Amino acid sequence: MARAKLPRSPSEGKAGPGGAPAGASAPEEPHGLSPLLPARGGGSVGSDVGQRLHLEDFSLDSSLSQVQVEFYVNENTFKERLKLFFIKNQRSSLRIRLFSFSLKLLACLLYVVRVLLDDPALGIGCWGCPKQNYTFNESSSEINWAPILWVERKTALWATQVTVAAVSFLETTLLTYLSYKGNIWEQIFRVAFILEMINTLPFIITIFWPPLRNLFIPVFLNCWLAKHALENMINDFHRAILRTQSAMFNQVLILFCTLMCLVFTGTCGIQHLERAGGNLSLLTSFYFCIVTFSTVGYGDVTPKIWPSQLLVAIMICVALVVLPLQFEELVYLWMERQKSGGNYSRHRAQTEKHVILCVSSLKIDLLMDFLNEFYAHPRLQDYYVVILCPTEMDIQVRRVLQIPLWSQRVIYLQGSALKDQDLMRAKMDNGEACFILSSRNEVDRTAADHQTILRAWAVKDFAPNCPLYVQILKPENKFHVKFAEHVVCEEECKYAMLALSCICPATPTLITLLVHTSRGQEGQDSPEQWQRMYGRCSGNEVYHIRMGDSKFFREYEGKSFTYAAFHAHKKYGVCLIGLKREESKSILLNPGPRHILAASDTCFYINITKEENSAFIFKQEEKQKKKGFAGQGLYEGSSRLPVHSIIASMGTVAMDLQNTECQPAQSGGGSGGSKLALPTENGSGSRRPSIAPVLEVADSSTLLPCDLLSDQSEDEEGLSVGEYVKGYPPNSPYIGSSPTLCHLLPVKAPFCCLRLDKGCKHNSYEDAKAYGFKNRLIIVSAETAGNGLYNFIVPLRAYYRPRRELNPIVLLLDNRPDHHFLEAICCFPMVYYMEGSVDNLDSLLQCGIIYADNLVVVDKESTMSAKEDYMADAKTIVNVQTMFRLFPSLSITTELTHPSNMRFMQFRAKDSYSLALSRLEKRERENGSNLAFMFRLPFAAGRVFSISMLDTLLYQSFVKDYMIPITRLLLGLDTTPGSGYLCAMKVTEDDLWICTYGRLFQKLCSSSAEIPIGIYRTECHVFSSSESQVSVSVEHHEETREAQGPWGSRAGTGGGGHTVGGGSAEHPLLRHKSLPWARRLSRKGARHTGKAAEEISQQRLRLHQRSERQELSELVKNRMKHLGLPTTGYEDVANLTASDVMNRVNLGYLQDEINDQQNTLSYVLINPPPDTRLEPNDIVYLIRSDPLAHVASSSRSRKSSCSNRLASCSPETRDETQF
Repeated sequence: MARAKLPRSPSEGKAGPGGAPAGASAPEEPHGLSPLLPARGGGSVGSDVGQRLHLEDFSLDSSLSQVQVEFYVNENTFKERLKLFFIKNQRSSLRIRLFSFSLKLLACLLYVVRVLLDDPALGIGCWGCPKQNYTFNESSSEINWAPILWVERKTALWATQVTVAAVSFLETTLLTYLSYKGNIWEQIFRVAFILEMINTLPFIITIFWPPLRNLFIPVFLNCWLAKHALENMINDFHRAILRTQSAMFNQVLILFCTLMCLVFTGTCGIQHLERAGGNLSLLTSFYFCIVTFSTVGYGDVTPKIWPSQLLVAIMICVALVVLPLQFEELVYLWMERQKSGGNYSRHRAQTEKHVILCVSSLKIDLLMDFLNEFYAHPRLQDYYVVILCPTEMDIQVRRVLQIPLWSQRVIYLQGSALKDQDLMRAKMDNGEACFILSSRNEVDRTAADHQTILRAWAVKDFAPNCPLYVQILKPENKFHVKFAEHVVCEEECKYAMLALSCICPATPTLITLLVHTSRGQEGQDSPEQWQRMYGRCSGNEVYHIRMGDSKFFREYEGKSFTYAAFHAHKKYGVCLIGLKREESKSILLNPGPRHILAASDTCFYINITKEENSAFIFKQEEKQKKKGFAGQGLYEGSSRLPVHSIIASMGTVAMDLQNTECQPAQSGGGSGGSKLALPTENGSGSRRPSIAPVLEVADSSTLLPCDLLSDQSEDEEGLSVGEYVKGYPPNSPYIGSSPTLCHLLPVKAPFCCLRLDKGCKHNSYEDAKAYGFKNRLIIVSAETAGNGLYNFIVPLRAYYRPRRELNPIVLLLDNRPDHHFLEAICCFPMVYYMEGSVDNLDSLLQCGIIYADNLVVVDKESTMSAKEDYMADAKTIVNVQTMFRLFPSLSITTELTHPSNMRFMQFRAKDSYSLALSRLEKRERENGSNLAFMFRLPFAAGRVFSISMLDTLLYQSFVKDYMIPITRLLLGLDTTPGSGYLCAMKVTEDDLWICTYGRLFQKLCSSSAEIPIGIYRTECHVFSSSESQVSVSVEHHEETREAQGPWGSRAGTGGGGHTVGGGSAEHPLLRHKSLPWARRLSRKGARHTGKAAEEISQQRLRLHQRSERQELSELVKNRMKHLGLPTTGYEDVANLTASDVMNRVNLGYLQDEINDQQNTLSYVLINPPPDTRLEPNDIVYLIRSDPLAHVASSSRSRKSSCSNRLASCSPETRDETQF
């Protein structure tokens, strides 16, 4: 509060401080400075002036005291208080409207009572006058107006009507006064005011003039006032409860009220006018109005006098004008409601369960993937799905949602997740879950992520207790939605999956099959064995169960994890892959043999169905016990032995494990030779070689993967130990990346050294040949160096990958990477980049494609701008097909935007086998398969991948909350201490002594504690000549048709395809030999007739194919010479054989350029049966235990003793070590 200026005393005016006279200059107050304020010594003049001005402002009007201000005094007047009660306050106004509505209905009811009590035959006249009888004469044209003007009204009825009219008049007058805004005529000439005066003033006049008490007053017109009061009441009701009902409901109510008012007005008006005519009853008049307004017009009841006829004409005209307008408004609202979807019933939300799907644009593929996967679970059948989308419903989506299967369970709402009103319509606060999906078809995926983040924030703010399942495209945006229960980052999963596909073939197919819901019924009606086996194994999924409640694993309590995994697979066919401790939140994949199972552990296993839906039949085991067979099958006779000593391969005693402690654990394809070596002690004779048993509790001195700890592989290769170091990458390109222990460079590489095609001051290498890499290249083609590309490098440089198996990585980028990305990758060994495009042959040659085994083509964001959605993959598909013809030995993995386009990846015109697969796909889709395209050869072989396939990972997490962590562990995105990792091992012909998958399971569990989860199988598929079409002219085809007939018939009768399980009718060499054996076998046979002609025709066909290959070869060599690249590394396509292709892991592409009648196909078998026979070149998926977990649990002395044992084991000794 400002301090008032005090008046100066007379003494102060005469003398200054210290008794100085008033006239002295020293004590004079400059510019009226108050003497009560302390003097400031040594202050500046500017500060003194500012202080004086400040004090002068606060010293004005010192005579005034503090004033209390009252606000909103205008509302304290009597008029404003009345207006607040009658109009402004929602609740009190609602009560007034309700009272007015009741008065109008009461007035109409009193009119009906008066009509029923009035009889014109008793006499007509004014009140107190003598009554006159009146009889209608149809022959007379004159109208007696007395029955129309006068009615009979009882005194009690009159008093009641007068009271109602007086109250209505006062209310109307008061409301008119309160709503007056300066124009009195506007208030007077309102229709409602005029009707109110007509119905109330005459009754008030009859109080003062009694003869008019029997005067007719059209009280039935109060029905229109009641309709008006009802509309106002609904509006006030919405304001009072702060919630808006459906506009559709309001419009229907208004239409219904309008129709009722028209009928009631016509009924009462005609009945009254006909008092001077046919004297109709109220019921007869109502019947006449219904017949007339419905345009039926029977003609049995007609008005007799012209006033009633005129009223009927007027009412028909009004109905023809008013009702169509009302119906038009209703239809418009109906159409708008169809677009917006209306509301989700609150009563249904409280009694039924529902989930909300929030998307920016809804496509039919996205919708069907979600619905098929969501409703594939039995316990979700009663859930409702509410779709909240800001765009109008697509025609295809509308057509699908009209199907009875979905129309009763799916509700489409057009609205935004950023509006609380739309979230309220979707009943978000009552939802069981909310799925927020990003629009991956946007050109700017960062902007799409920003929209997703805002939606997630809005939902979390509106409904904090609703679980969120969020899909993010860019990894750098993931930390904004870390509060969500489950988050899936597309680019993280995509790049990690594509990176693993270079080490573990068909990893995208493996993960896709695991996260899809299936019963394993696909392809069971197919005549081909591989399709039946592949379809059956695709039904395997990941399930969980508490060990103490499980029949699968309960008996293995207190046993090692590896022991339980092997015996559960042997006994029940389930594959135990991981577990979670009760006190821990982390899931561990294959924690190793040192992990002892407890009853409180949660077990995660792969099986066709979960244990709760399984039945246990032991009839076969009982028969084996009775017969007493031993050693004649994989599991025969094993039930007679104690549980702790069961051995998968019967027939001999188990070997001692003391010689296996120095056996190094290999990784990658083709590393199973020493691990699966044939035991020399039991390798001869009639008995099958034995395999060591899996111990119940592992010995601490065994199963130690010493090669990963001491880098023994580097010593074998002669590499210096200090060339690479193991550590965590110092620079992460985005927030939220999981730290992974990797192989790193001791010193960061300069940015200039990361450029592959240009030399710098540190080195002069300008092509891949000059670097002299010992391993084949991995090339990834992308548009930009996004942060997700970092997840492509990390799995390939993880610490558990042996150094001698690290492949150089070349990033072929359309745009130059920024410094932040280069800073993140400069610490990794053998990682380079180059600017170029995948559709440019020169760029491919410069990046060293002829020295590469794997090429990964990533989908480009710029292709999303295609006018037709499904044409976004056109450029990628054509470019990949061109590269495949130029470099057929190259393994190409392609990412597509739309899964339906994968049928073009191996497109061959007039190929009857591809047409048969297309028919199979259509048949599976008609049968309701969620993965109808699984039999397409590119997908089965893992050569094509679409990120939309992983949408089901987010959907499944609603039922299986562990699926996202398990998938991230498999892909290497997360590295939990003690958890294993995914790798692969190739089965060679020398390893076929193991014979079956069940024996392989035991061999891996007993030797290296690895858990196999599936097989990637490549087999030769011999087609008949009618199935395989060669690219020759029609004349050549006609000339060779007769010669190809015997070969084709023999190939067709020889099996038509390579079976997986091995049948009695199949030639044994097709099962045990590799691809060259199969080719030679297919060319053998009795060709007594036309042998010379067939040889000539085959030579002509090869010559034609040879010329095409030579042209491609010359094209590539000429470009290499033009670029100054050495052509010695380029192998002529014409010299390639199918075995060469297999050895380079070129699995899955139909090699029609190599052999016209010989093709290969590849597919994934997840958790195959134990009796599945192994085939040459099978690649086994393994979950290998974490070697660092053993280091943490081991002492220093144990590690040193292990190192001493390894030092004493020469490479020759290790090769000779047998299991």
